[in-house]
Amino acid sequence: MLTIKNIKKKFGGLTAINDVSMNISKGSITGLIGPNGAGKTTLFNVIAGSLKSDNGEIFFDNENITGLKAHELFKKNILRTFQIAHEFSSLTVLENLMMVPGEQYGEKLLYSWFGNSIVSKQEKNIRQKAVEVIDFLNLSHLTQELAGNLSGGQKKLLELGRTMMVDAKLVLLDEVGAGVNRTLLNEISDAIIRLNKEKNYTFFVIEHDMDLIEKICDPVIVMAEGSVLFEGSFKEVKSNESVIEAYLGKGIKKAG
Repeated sequence: MLTIKNIKKKFGGLTAINDVSMNISKGSITGLIGPNGAGKTTLFNVIAGSLKSDNGEIFFDNENITGLKAHELFKKNILRTFQIAHEFSSLTVLENLMMVPGEQYGEKLLYSWFGNSIVSKQEKNIRQKAVEVIDFLNLSHLTQELAGNLSGGQKKLLELGRTMMVDAKLVLLDEVGAGVNRTLLNEISDAIIRLNKEKNYTFFVIEHDMDLIEKICDPVIVMAEGSVLFEGSFKEVKSNESVIEAYLGKGIKKAG
């Protein structure tokens, strides 16, 4: 589904990504791990249209999407979440989800004047979709809660819910486990697995929590110093001497 070819990115004299190539298979949950400074987030920013690469190409479903902006990728159902959740804190959980779909008639002046019935019908459909998403994520008890009052884990679930409002084809998850307690992290990981199996979502996941990587990801891609070091199953990653010696060592052994 996603093919990355020879991507390079420099910041001044620092090479953040050095000739990186990889493939993300449709229907997979692919993990991306590595130490701080390995180039993982920079790669995500290039894929998601936040940064422009210095070299290389990116293809999605055989279409060249190199250099497309985030809003253009959104229309192709490619979405990205962030390590720090970006919610509308003064809106409710329900309202946050209803904000997501694009091309809403109520945002257009002509329809707000003359198309009340069309606007109302679309809004009803979007509201129903949001309610279904909330139910799927077991957030019904927080439907009318202001998003700013949610815990870190609940905000991560809400971000996941946003991807469901547009039936995302590819979701880039950036450290979904960061700052989340174990109970909510299990709920998030279960939701990711369900979306993958029941709705055929494809996920590309940056994560430092090796327990989470082991639970949801196959394959796992390892980056170090801006390059791909290894790719394989979690078991293969955990036992690969070059990976252990290069950067994770104790972290991987502890996860096993």
